[in-house]
Amino acid sequence: MTMQASNDASARRYLNLLRHSLCRDRFPDSRYEMSTGSLQLMPFDPELRAQGKDWPLEAMTMVGAKRLENLESCCCAALQEKIPGDFVETGVWRGGCGILMRAVLAVTGNQDRRVWLFDSFEGLPQPDVKNYPQDAPDRLWTFNEFLGVSVAEVKANFERFDLLDERTQFVVGWFRDTIPEAQVQSIAVLRLDGDLYESTWLVLNHLYPRVSPGGFVIIDDYALATCKAAVDDFRQSHSIQSRIATIDWSGIFWRK
Repeated sequence: MTMQASNDASARRYLNLLRHSLCRDRFPDSRYEMSTGSLQLMPFDPELRAQGKDWPLEAMTMVGAKRLENLESCCCAALQEKIPGDFVETGVWRGGCGILMRAVLAVTGNQDRRVWLFDSFEGLPQPDVKNYPQDAPDRLWTFNEFLGVSVAEVKANFERFDLLDERTQFVVGWFRDTIPEAQVQSIAVLRLDGDLYESTWLVLNHLYPRVSPGGFVIIDDYALATCKAAVDDFRQSHSIQSRIATIDWSGIFWRK
């Protein structure tokens, strides 16, 4: 899918530069590497950054170039095909993907849709192994000093790109508390980046019914066994036959 926001060359150049700015592949920073339970600072590696395989020191997102391109393409297609609904991300980190979604609305002049960002803004919860035993092996919550980014910091990142306004809704809290009470009514693009079985299952269970026909569902963490299990279980239990398309080594998406 190669659809752009519009045929206007300046819009295409703006979104292209924005993507590179968000993942810092043209303006390299350092990266963190997990080693023996700790994070070590390492030199920039362009291949790792392109694939979203590193934890950046300063970049606004760790998803890499390919998943950013896919997100832009899905958002633009939803607008061009007039798929009803807002853009939603569950799992925000520093806000890079949300910034890109808001930029797509800005550059296309869309005034009707919102961007919804759900996150604890504290990192990941300890696994609820009683209700979700699939998450028992997870240890990502032990890196919350790095993964937990405050809502104030995320809003400041939006501000840096002149994209902070009332069109972006920040919903703060653990998914188990916020997702069942989500106020978003209709969704054109739903992007999941919650890592855990619990986080993925909750979002799909409560928000997938609100995705419009033809809308996009993007899974960032399909390479993780916990996330993959939740996606596969949900699709099977709801007899979802929509073809899964691969984005890169970790990301997938399908259309409802």
